[in-house]
Amino acid sequence: MNAETPQAAELNLPQAFLLLATNDHDGKPEVPMFALRTTLAGAILAELELIGAIGLQGKHVRARDAAPQTDLQHELDLIRGKSRPHTPKRWISMLEGRAEMQRVYEGMAARGIVEHVGEKHLGVFRSVRYPEKDHAPEAALLEKIQAALGASPSESGKPDAGAPDTAATDAGTPDSAAPEATAPDAGAPAAATPAPAAPDAKAPDARTKALIALLQAAGLLSKLVPSADKIRASELAKDYWPSRAVEDELRMIRLAEEEEPGI
Repeated sequence: MNAETPQAAELNLPQAFLLLATNDHDGKPEVPMFALRTTLAGAILAELELIGAIGLQGKHVRARDAAPQTDLQHELDLIRGKSRPHTPKRWISMLEGRAEMQRVYEGMAARGIVEHVGEKHLGVFRSVRYPEKDHAPEAALLEKIQAALGASPSESGKPDAGAPDTAATDAGTPDSAAPEATAPDAGAPAAATPAPAAPDAKAPDARTKALIALLQAAGLLSKLVPSADKIRASELAKDYWPSRAVEDELRMIRLAEEEEPGI
């Protein structure tokens, strides 16, 4: 995927992933916490690779000499400061902490995209959630994903608050209001009913392509866009090293959980 610098108003990949992976109303994650943090770590690597700050050389992640300014300078300095390089999977395990997640959430809160909501227990803040405050960024992300995967905007897993209830409207229309059907000409051949055309998938930009790969690795893509072309999604995500590292790490976590003895 080609290096590109996000526009000022555009979310970086960690922000985009967390926004889509968080419930709009209660601010809770849509996936298990381990999957959220692991995929977020992959999104950090993906963003740094996308802007040309790091690259995969052989089996190891290496920082590049010239790198643009980034909101992920802390993570880039960490990669640059290591005395020896690590594999993508190793970096995933090193970057999947709570501090990284809160840093990304707070960045979106500062921009007014999500809201910092603290829950108190006995007068002490015990947990923090980040429900959505401005839906426009998420709507733009979903529109790009739907276009890339040939999915209808109305079939997104996210509810469309502005969509009218067509079922209720139809149910309230009396039969007498329906137009009278015209009998077909007995001598004319029956016209074949055309099948509805599937929406055309558009070639996604590198940022959208990377986001699709990360969402698929986290198991979120089919939930967000149920009508997405799964074959096309797999083709877009094929051989993308950040998402592949996420999948490898999640597989190891699940295997470790299965092997834990019961209490």
